Amino acid sequence: MEAVQKSPATAKLATKVSVPFLDLPAQAAKIREEVFQSLREVTENASFVLGPKVANFEEQFAAFTGAKHCIGVNTGTSALHLALIAAGVQAGDEVITVPMTFVATSWAISYVGATPVYVDVDPVTYTMDVSQVKRRITGKTKALLPVHLYGQSADMNPLLEISEQYGIPIIEDAAQAHAAYYHDRHAGTYGLCGCFSFYPGKNLGAWGEGGALITNSDAVARRVRALRDHAQGQRYHHEEIGFNYRMDGFQGAVLGVKMKYLQRWAEARCFLAERYQKLLARLPLQLPVQAPHRRHAWHLFVVLHPKRDQIRTLLEEAGVQTGLHYPIPLHLQKAYANLGHAAGDFPMAERIGEECLTLPLFPEMTIRAQDAVVEALTDALREVEWQ
Repeated sequence: MEAVQKSPATAKLATKVSVPFLDLPAQAAKIREEVFQSLREVTENASFVLGPKVANFEEQFAAFTGAKHCIGVNTGTSALHLALIAAGVQAGDEVITVPMTFVATSWAISYVGATPVYVDVDPVTYTMDVSQVKRRITGKTKALLPVHLYGQSADMNPLLEISEQYGIPIIEDAAQAHAAYYHDRHAGTYGLCGCFSFYPGKNLGAWGEGGALITNSDAVARRVRALRDHAQGQRYHHEEIGFNYRMDGFQGAVLGVKMKYLQRWAEARCFLAERYQKLLARLPLQLPVQAPHRRHAWHLFVVLHPKRDQIRTLLEEAGVQTGLHYPIPLHLQKAYANLGHAAGDFPMAERIGEECLTLPLFPEMTIRAQDAVVEALTDALREVEWQ
């Protein structure tokens, strides 16, 4: 029987590499026994809520970031909520932030009864456009909430000048900024509080939900520790309305183990991001930029292209998974229709929403997998250019 001749295209499909957007099982496999041992210790002393594993992790993360205090909580959203309370933000107040972020940034503002007031993002870094902040300040402005988007710090020095000039505290949304730096300090250590998420897909991810707040203020740390535990400064004594925002012992155990690897994983992300930059430099894409005096943590590698949806479909067909961060800016979300914004109000955020495409990037990614992404993306761009 005569052998069937395969076309070059068919042969290429037969040997394609399947590239996931993120490979959490691969990471878990490398540290499984260490984590299981730590989890066994939690079960042996039944420290299921807070406890020594959470306290140990808090000490490690505070030391890693250079903050005086770290308070572990159940989610990054809760960290933002508590930070705004600690900053004195109340119902009727305003908080200046950005529309290009995950919705949790604005949720926390809404939780305290305040109003998010948006400014657009910078066209190069996609973080808060500091030049727009002063014109949005009113007598109701009680906090500035910059977002360290995709793993890159916002431009903190001019924000600190505004904060000092107007007496308005800064809360940093550092949910994506583990191991990110601005000048010589870790992201999250410039404002009154820095808020982190340990959702599983983050650079430092729990095996479930988790978050933390860091601060150099003894008073803020004391209040937040109480607020996360039903506002108990003393057992069964509740001086204000509190919350059940405690971190559980299992997540503290997992995060404590992962802290040993965070710097190594951060270096792997930087290597892969730099390699992407070189390999994609000649393609018709807007690539992410690491701004001067900042060290990008590369939580996400986001490129922009006006034919994003077509490119994404072609990549999926080639076996490459991608993400969208974030396709609908917050000012255009139905939940915030009451703010009265319309398309065109924040053009850079809207452009990112329409054109953003997040490529796979994770510490366990192989060179072969990254090359497959680059090859598939090159082919996809060539095809959409002909359409």
